[in-house]
Amino acid sequence: MSISGIGMTSQRARARMLENLKVQGIADPLVLAAMNAIPRHPFLEESIQQRAYDDTPLPIGQGQTISSPYTVARSCELVCHGQMLERVLEIGGGCGYQAAVLSKLAKEVLSLERIAKLVGRARLTLRELRINNVLMKNVDGSFGFKAAAPYDAIVVAAAMPYLPDELKHQLKPGGRLVAPVGAGESQRLIVVEADANGGFTEKELESVKFVPLLSGVS
Repeated sequence: MSISGIGMTSQRARARMLENLKVQGIADPLVLAAMNAIPRHPFLEESIQQRAYDDTPLPIGQGQTISSPYTVARSCELVCHGQMLERVLEIGGGCGYQAAVLSKLAKEVLSLERIAKLVGRARLTLRELRINNVLMKNVDGSFGFKAAAPYDAIVVAAAMPYLPDELKHQLKPGGRLVAPVGAGESQRLIVVEADANGGFTEKELESVKFVPLLSGVS
């Protein structure tokens, strides 16, 4: 893995990515600044780094993918809602890219990933990028991480068969949860907002396609 990459450190590649995000409707200046601040190519194997700023998911090994820039930006925009956050939980940390973007939008990011090899690589990349407000844990994140709750936001980066109540209850009042829910071609992006009375409002958004969230640790 190379932080310098293959000529991808020029701002031009990221500038094109940002313009594409704006065309697709990403408008939050905080999210756009975060996407601009974090290079995507260091999170990929050198053999595919030339595709780092294409708007597409890419393989990261272990049967997993890095989400497309639009998917990351969309999830971040939905949970941030135009403001900086205190503590964010990410479920399905993968290579660490989305956690890195979230690190520019929150004081503290806790990222859960069940596959130890991915956690090791992600930690290395985050350290090389001098990102020190992300904690990657090698645990099963299917039901969140209650010990560090409550969270301002929860971002799920793999498709859940359903949204467990236990996960919703880890939100602060006013906090937001964004998750793909469903299986195969029948996944929808769901946004849940916690109210001050312990209740929740849930909204179903666009169709999406994520790898499934699996249980257990490997």
